[in-house]
Parts: sequence; C-alpha cells; structure tokens
Amino acid sequence: MHHPHLDLFGPAARLNEDLYLDSVQVLQLVLSLEMSLGLSIPEEAIARSDLATVSDLAGLLVREPAAEAPVAAAPSEGVHGELAYDLKIHCFVSCVCDGLKARGIDHRPFYALIWDADFAITDEFRLAYHSDAQDHEVFRYWFERLYGVPLHAWYDPSRSKDENVATLIDLLARQRPEECVMVMLDMFHLPERENKFNQNPFPHYLLVSLGDDPETWQVRDPDFRWEGGIARDRMLNAIRQPSVAGGYRFDPSLAHPPSDADLDAFFAACFVLDANPLIDAVRAIVAAHAEGRGGLTLAAIGEALRELPVITIRKWAYEHGFAFFWRALAWPDAEFQRICDEIEALVNGLTALHYAVLKLARSADPAQVAGVMARLDALDAAEFALKHRLSEAYQAWRTARLCDHRSLVDEGCLP
Repeated sequence: MHHPHLDLFGPAARLNEDLYLDSVQVLQLVLSLEMSLGLSIPEEAIARSDLATVSDLAGLLVREPAAEAPVAAAPSEGVHGELAYDLKIHCFVSCVCDGLKARGIDHRPFYALIWDADFAITDEFRLAYHSDAQDHEVFRYWFERLYGVPLHAWYDPSRSKDENVATLIDLLARQRPEECVMVMLDMFHLPERENKFNQNPFPHYLLVSLGDDPETWQVRDPDFRWEGGIARDRMLNAIRQPSVAGGYRFDPSLAHPPSDADLDAFFAACFVLDANPLIDAVRAIVAAHAEGRGGLTLAAIGEALRELPVITIRKWAYEHGFAFFWRALAWPDAEFQRICDEIEALVNGLTALHYAVLKLARSADPAQVAGVMARLDALDAAEFALKHRLSEAYQAWRTARLCDHRSLVDEGCLP
C-alpha cells in the first residue's frame, strides 16, 4: 500500500485512528487479502466483525477459535430500564437532541425521521448522503413542533462565506450561557477529529462556543461523542469550505415533552411504509451500471456506492422507534430484543451487500449481478417486515392513548 502512515503499522495499530483507513478502505483491504491469499471469509464474519486494529484484522483472516466461552451478561430490565446507550447516527439530530437528554426529555421518537432520511443519487448514478439540494427543514419543523424549541437559522445561503462567518463570530461573542450554536463544517479539514468514514468532503454539524483563549474555539460533537478545543483558524477554514453551508442557534432550556397529539401526527407523517428508499436507490444504481447506461461500467460500481456505509448506520434508528413504543405499552422485553436482532441483521446484511458490491466491481463479472439483486430483494423483505411490525406497535400505541383519553373524560378529569 502506498500509504503515508504505514510507519505506525503493527499489531496494535488502529486501522482508523492510526492508519487512517475508513470503513470502505477496510472492506477493500479485506477483499484484497481474501482474493490474493486464496482465503474464503464467511459473510457473517465480515458483517459482524469489529475491526479496530491490525490484530483484529489478522484474527478475521486466521479465524482462530475463542480461548474460552463468553461470560453471560447480567440480567437487566432491558427496554424498560435505563437506556444503556444512545444512538449516534445523524449529526443534526444528535446536536438538537443533546439538550433534551440533559433535561430528561425522551428524544427517541425524533429518531423516526432518520431511518429513511433523505440522501441523493447524482446524475452519474452515485449514492450521496449529502447534496446541495438537501436541507433539514423537515427535522427543523418537527423538532420545533414536538419539543417547543425554535431553531433559528443564522446561516444565509444568499450571502457570501465571509459574511456568514462574520455573522457566526458576532453570534458567538453574544452567546448566552443557555444558548447553543450549531454550525456545519467539512470534517475532512479537521484532521485532529478522526472518524471512521474519512469522507472527502464530509459535511457535519457540531456545537461551538468561545473559551478563555480567543485563538481556540470550544467544540462539542454529540454525534461522535467528543468535546474539546480546536484552533480558531482551523475551524474557520472548515466552515468556509464550498462543500458546506448551514447553521442554527437554539435554547434547549425551552424544551418540553411532546404531546400525544403531536407525536401521533409526527409518526403518521414520517413513516414510509410502502417503500425502502435506500434499497430502491442501491438497486437502481446497480442496474444502471450493469446495463452500461451513459457509459457506466461494473468496475465503477464500488465508487458509486462508496457512501453506502454512512447511510446504512441510519437503520439503527429503528431501535429507538421500537423502544419508545415497547416502553409506552409495557410490552415484553424479550420480544423487543428479538426485534433488535432483526435490526442488527438488516445492518449486517447491508454491510455484507457492500462487500459483495466491491467484489462485483473487482471482477466486473455480469454473472454476479443476479446475486447482488437477490441480496437486495432479501433485504427489502426484511426491512418491510420491520416496518410492518413498527406500524402495528404505532397503531397499538394510538389505541391505548385514545382509551386513556376516554377514561379521563369518563372520570371527569377532562372535558
């Protein structure tokens, strides 16, 4: 590999943080090793493996048996107890929900906007998680309606970069302690902020404020669970990049829990029950390359679907959707855990699909297209099954809320 960081290579070297390999490059590396060494790596091993270091990669190739059986996890209350973790899969949502969590307000319903969130297919039939045509107005509208927190856009796309930067600097100088300032920047130009995707460009929202040192800005990145100081000049350079444009200010102290009526309207508006947009998009891109439209080739399909992992992780949002309904309805935790396994299988299946696409690009063999399409059909069916179960839970929740309301009316608690 012609790689500038290979002086750090060794068993403990981290693939992403030390060797700067993003998730796609790691899959490409595994594929190269599999083919050049004549190995046969099981699909489930690729989909489920957590490759953090060179040693982890060697373990995947050698597939040595575990030295001892895993220790059973301690019993827990599951979905009805405290949430042991949070999902970090969408920067805009992570930023605006950060203040909700600090105030004990349930932010999980808002994640219903994520699993089918917008992306783009370019004119060259490439998948893109971000484009100039996209905005976050749907997220903005529902956050304001559900939680009562106005999101004021300070970035004006009709003005120059320098004018918007001047607005930001003035805004930070006047920022109140309870106020949050959110800015979109290109993370690729912040090398000290490593991430597993290493996209170029990588539009990303985070929260900023001023500190005691005027040459250092304080950064809070709820999506990547990081906060600290970054040089002012580096921040401004990342904000000025032509690949990014956007920013909001808001006051999380104004937040309140959403009403049942607003939640009902929200779920009805954002559930896409008759399509799986991501799978449909991948299918269209594979077909376009297989048919050679506009001079496209199978060899180019790997690059065309390079950003698939960035969008795939959004499917974890289903967990928050199911968790909200299961807790509200007090349904059995064991059933929720089985659904979580199905969500994990969907995400792992999309990862395995991406690996199959990279193989297809490497071989450029038209005979492999049918297998990729068959994988897409299976993933389509799996996601529709999840959506059907989620819709059933939503309808049960609506019925329970209606019954509760009628009981309160009958008891004279409501008019």
